[in-house]
Amino acid sequence: MIEPDFLRATRAAYDLAAVPYTEFNSTVFPTLTFDHAMIAVFADVVRAAGGGPVADLGCGPGHVTAQLHDRGLPAFGVDLSPELIALARRAHPELRFEVGSMGALDLADGSLAGILARYSIIHTPPERLPEIFAEFGRVLAPGGHLLVSFQAHEDPAGPAEMFDHKVTPAYRWPPDRIAGLLREAGIAEVARLVSAPEEDPQRGFPQAHLLARRRAS
Repeated sequence: MIEPDFLRATRAAYDLAAVPYTEFNSTVFPTLTFDHAMIAVFADVVRAAGGGPVADLGCGPGHVTAQLHDRGLPAFGVDLSPELIALARRAHPELRFEVGSMGALDLADGSLAGILARYSIIHTPPERLPEIFAEFGRVLAPGGHLLVSFQAHEDPAGPAEMFDHKVTPAYRWPPDRIAGLLREAGIAEVARLVSAPEEDPQRGFPQAHLLARRRAS
């Protein structure tokens, strides 16, 4: 299978920026109150549903994978960037990290109790996002949960909008559009948190966190 150009470009960009990106995350992540709240909710609902393996897709240097592990989940990380995976393995040698694409996961059907995709869908061209969500639906067990976070905009009927990400070009979406695409993949929204634009001091973007569940049938 021929790898899409956007995956090659994204991998190369994150490999090049792996160390400064990791340093930036170590400074910023502890301050993200809403992110921490939704990660905690996600961990709680996965455990309440019986638990099981959880994949942190686009795990970067592994800091959120480690947080999921600390919350009692058998979590592992997958990232497109070999350089970021090397940093994750170095920082968290007790955890499992793999190089891979979230659009073609080396996982059995229905094998996951949960997926966390924290700002990892944003580099996917809009026309390819349904493929990503179909793959999420394939590997999630019936009743399995997904938490997807992304930069948003406030036009509910608007298209995805490209923006100048610090590492490589990215897209922000209206939350209703993401919820609709998930629904088409058999993953129904359960709850959402959208922060006000002024809560983002860097760009003034709303930040959206959608919690969803794969249909049981």
